[in-house]
Amino acid sequence: MARDAARILLGEIVAVHGIRGLVKVRSFTETPEDITAYGGLTDQAGRPVELSLRGRTKGGVLAAVAGVHDRNGAEALRGTGLYVDRAALPPVEADDEYYQADLIGLEARLEDGRRLGEVRAVQDFGAGTMLEIELAEEARSVLLPFTREAVPELALDQGFLIVVPDPGLLD
Repeated sequence: MARDAARILLGEIVAVHGIRGLVKVRSFTETPEDITAYGGLTDQAGRPVELSLRGRTKGGVLAAVAGVHDRNGAEALRGTGLYVDRAALPPVEADDEYYQADLIGLEARLEDGRRLGEVRAVQDFGAGTMLEIELAEEARSVLLPFTREAVPELALDQGFLIVVPDPGLLD
């Protein structure tokens, strides 16, 4: 299950800024500048990505990437996920705290206990966090808002969460 993942996604290179190779990084850390605070970042394949922060942007930070000096080089990095070893992150201190990566792989159950499916991803397209749930009985996924109303119970240690889908979502 994803809770044992050795690497945690801390951010993503989402755009290019200017002609000198700067990139805009969407940071998933509580304070966007903390994306570089936990040690060496790597891409999806485990290759090092060295960021040097240059400022703040809406929803993230502006950064230079070591070895990238022009717009074309920066453009090639668009969509690159930025990961850190989980061991470098501070431990979760409270029972109601967790890393979003801990949600992936949880069983999604309806209020009556029936299995709905499994959490495949945690998405944020700008309007709030959404859980992508792959349905158990169908070859499709649905997006569910990650709110107290839609997810009234989260039992990480037991490997499930309870969901209350909006009417019609499963039709």
